[in-house]
Amino acid sequence: MALEEGKKAPMFTLPSSEGGRWALKDQAGKYVVVYFYPRDNTPGCTTEAVDFRDAADALADAGAVVVGISKDSLTSHAKFRDKHDLNFPLLTDEKGAVLAKYGAWGEKKMYGKTFEGLIRTTVVIAPDQKVVKIFPKVRVKGHVAKVLETLDAHRAG
Repeated sequence: MALEEGKKAPMFTLPSSEGGRWALKDQAGKYVVVYFYPRDNTPGCTTEAVDFRDAADALADAGAVVVGISKDSLTSHAKFRDKHDLNFPLLTDEKGAVLAKYGAWGEKKMYGKTFEGLIRTTVVIAPDQKVVKIFPKVRVKGHVAKVLETLDAHRAG
């Protein structure tokens, strides 16, 4: 089943950089911004994480929580979080099951080569846990502003 706007988001529970496990079902009643990113401490991923960090107040005002997901280990996530003072959990999907459900794993091309990898993707989920918006193949610059616009438009009805 492909991820679709307007349909229920696939439920998941993953290990969190904050300790324990983080479950989407526990976020009912809030907007959830799930962003999938390739690797901790790489330039684009750092920029994206810092942009989400810096937008914390605006995201909270929109009733949204943010969570980042990659295949990196919890140890790597903790170092990345601490180095950049991130204020949201980073989840580990080492087997890639959630990445696949959310369309964030697939064929990529770089320098003329084709390979399987994580596709930078963001999914905005409404308080009723339906998918509001899917941002596939995200370009980092200006992305968080687009997420905030989506939240504002959805809340306005």
